Amino acid sequence: MGAAYFYHLTRSSAETTVQTLAAKSLQVGWRVVVRGRSDAFLDRLDELLWLRPEEGFLPHGRAGGPHDADQPVLLCSGADISNGAACLMSVEGAEVSPDEVQRLDRVCILFDGGNSEAVAHARTQWKALTGAGCAAQYWSEEGGRWEKKAETS
Repeated sequence: MGAAYFYHLTRSSAETTVQTLAAKSLQVGWRVVVRGRSDAFLDRLDELLWLRPEEGFLPHGRAGGPHDADQPVLLCSGADISNGAACLMSVEGAEVSPDEVQRLDRVCILFDGGNSEAVAHARTQWKALTGAGCAAQYWSEEGGRWEKKAETS
C-alpha cells in the first residue's frame, strides 16, 4: 500500500518539480504517470523533459500513442495508467482516487502555493484521501528546502 505525498510549491514550478521527482522515481526503478488537466501544461512539460541540458532528456511520451505501455514516464490527462506505473504525479488539480493511492507505491500531488484555488483543492484532496484511510505526507518548500510538515498513517 502506497501513500500520497502533497508538495506545496512556493519556490519551484510544477514542471521543475515533476522533472526532479520523475528522475528520482526512475532511479529506483519506478515507471511514472504524470496526470495533468490541460494540453498546454503537458505540452510544456513534454518539451522541457526533452531539453534538460545538464542531465539529458528524461525518457517519456504523451498518452495516446502506440507505445504507451513502453514509456518510463507517460504524460496524460485521463485516468488510464497504461505503462504499469508505480508512481502517479498529479498536477493542475488532476483527480486522484483512494484506490490509486493504495494500489501504487506513491502518489505525488503537486500544487501551487500562490494559487488559493489550488491550495483549497489540495486541502479537499488531503481530507478525501486521508478520510478514506490513505497514508499521506505534506511537504513544503517555504524555507528554501523541502520540509515534511505533516504525516498520517
